[in-house]
Amino acid sequence: MSSHYAILEAPSTLGLATDGVERLPGRLLDLGLAERIQARRAGRLAVPPKDPTPDPETGTLNARAIAQWSPKLADAVEAVLDAGGFPVVLGGDCTIVLGSALAFRRRGRYGLLFIDGNADFFQPEAEPNGEGASMDLAFVTGYGPSLLTDIEGRGPLVRPEDAVAFAYRDHKDQEEYGSQPLPEELKVLDLPAVRATGIEAAAREAVDHLTRAELDGFFIHLDADCLDDVIMPAVDF
Repeated sequence: MSSHYAILEAPSTLGLATDGVERLPGRLLDLGLAERIQARRAGRLAVPPKDPTPDPETGTLNARAIAQWSPKLADAVEAVLDAGGFPVVLGGDCTIVLGSALAFRRRGRYGLLFIDGNADFFQPEAEPNGEGASMDLAFVTGYGPSLLTDIEGRGPLVRPEDAVAFAYRDHKDQEEYGSQPLPEELKVLDLPAVRATGIEAAAREAVDHLTRAELDGFFIHLDADCLDDVIMPAVDF
C-alpha cells in the first residue's frame, strides 16, 4: 500500500453518554496499524470536555461542542488532502463523520458510503439518551437541528441522494424507539439486501452510485459494529 495514507486520531466521545471508544486510535496504533498500511501519523486532535446533560435546544448531548469541534477535524482532514495524502480518521464515536464530511463539502459535492451496523438516523426526540452517535447519518444528510446539519452554513454536508446506507441491521431498534425513516432518495442496501444480492454485487452497486459523474468523489464511514458481534464485541451498540 502507498505511503500517502495519513492517520488522524479523532478520539471524540462527544456523541455518546459513555466513554471507551476514545481508546481505539491508540490501541490500533499500538497494534501496528500505521506500519501495516505504511501510513504516517498526522496528529491527534484534542477533544473538549463532555457535558452529561443533553443540550436543551437540540435534545442532543454536547451539540455545541460537536458543532465547534467538527471544523477543527475538517481542517486536519483538509491539510492531509492539500498535501496529496489520503486521510484515515480514527475515532471516536460516529459523530466524527461530520468533520470529515465538512472537509469534503468545502471542496465540492462528495458522496458518502456509510457502512454501519446501525442506520444512525434517529431524531433527537426519539433518541433515549440524546446521543449524536445514533443520529449522525441524519445530521450529515441534513435531518436534525441546524446547529449540527448546517455547520458553516454548508448543509447538507452530504445530499441524501449522494449517500449509501450499507449493511445496517438495527431495524428492530428503529421500530421500537421510533426512529424517523430514511429518506427515499438515500440509497439503502441494508444487511438483508446485501445478503440477498451478495456482498460483491452489493458493493459494486454502492460504488456505482457514488461514482456518478455529478460527484467529485466519495468518502467512507466505517463503524466496527458492522461486524458480527461474535467477531467484534468491543462496541457500544
